[in-house]
This record gives sequence, C-alpha cells and structure tokens, in this order.
Amino acid sequence: MYEAVLYEKLSNKRVSCNICQRKCTISDGERGWCLTRINREGKLYSLIYGRVSTIMVSPIEKKPVFHFYPASKWLSIGSVGCNFRCPGCQNSEIAHDKLNNIDSRTEFIVAESLLKIAKEKGCKGISWTYNEPTLWFEYTLDGAKLAKRENLSTNYATNGFITTEALELIGPYLDVFRVDIKGFSNNSYRRIARINDFTGILKVTEFAKKKHNTGI
Repeated sequence: MYEAVLYEKLSNKRVSCNICQRKCTISDGERGWCLTRINREGKLYSLIYGRVSTIMVSPIEKKPVFHFYPASKWLSIGSVGCNFRCPGCQNSEIAHDKLNNIDSRTEFIVAESLLKIAKEKGCKGISWTYNEPTLWFEYTLDGAKLAKRENLSTNYATNGFITTEALELIGPYLDVFRVDIKGFSNNSYRRIARINDFTGILKVTEFAKKKHNTGI
C-alpha cells in the first residue's frame, strides 16, 4: 500500500479522498467507491500503486489524440479500477475489477523502469490509459515527473472526473490531458457513469487547457 497524497482526515478515523470529484468519505477499514483506496487507522492508502495490468506500445492516434506528434509510438500502461461503471466499457475486465487477489493479475513495475522501457522501444512518451489514470494518481505523478526529466512526453487518457487539486499537482508534468466526454447531459452521465452532475468534468477540462495548456 502507498499513502495517498490528497486526502483530509476527519473525526472518528474517517477520511475524505480528494483525488476524484466523488470525494468519498471513507470510514476506517473501508474502501472508496472506486475500491482502489482504503482507510487504515485514519490514513488513506492506494492499493494499486505500481500495479500494472496492461502495458504495450501503441500509436498516439489510438488514445485517440490527433495532430500531436502524428504516428509517434507511446508506452501505454494501465492498472485496475475505475470511478465510473460505463456499460459497454471496452476495458471492463480491468476497469470494473473488484481488486480481489490483485497481485496475481498485475505486475509491479517501479516508475523508473517505465522510462527505460519507453526509451528501449523508441517511444515518444508515456500514456496512462486503459483504466482511469486518476485512480493510481500517486504512481502517475511520480512517473510523469521522471518522464519530463528525461525529455519524454506524457499523456493522460481520462474521463476528466479528477479534482482541480489533483490536476494542479500533475498538470505541470502533462503534455496531453485527453478527456473522454460521455455525453452532454446530466441524464447521460447518470445512466452511463452514475454521477448526477457532469459540469465539473467540463470545468476541469477547461481549467487544464487554460492553466496548463494540456486539454485536448
């Protein structure tokens, strides 16, 4: 387990997670809505730091991102879990994972190794994709910082439900913040993602573009 970087301690050993816009209040011994974060004695921990379920080299257009180093190769990696439950998810086997026996279905890869693999494969950069990258925020933040030191580009393929606080931390180290908009109504998001108000996604996407010039 790896202690979360963004959470608030509450009374009775409860915590408030501040990574995604659900901002779950989590009691001692319980997990948040995404199941990837657990409260242990009043401290919030990530259960998926460094746990890689999927890793491959793919073109930037597959994110999909266009007009950004066309045809360049990217080291694309994912973990398990999601803060949405979209029907028809093309990566449901990892995104909707219940995180039981996670060690048997994932491989631990230290962030430094990602840079070595990316360079060996001739990749332009690293893309956090397949499942929602916000959920393994601490790992992606460490990886993005290292990538920028080595002149590798960085890409978040995300549903955009990240908090502004989290985006403020990782934004300076992202080249592309590619948001998958599910629809343009609260009804659509209630049906698809089980959230009541999607306007926070639009606001954080606009913030990413204006503040960090990464929103695409």
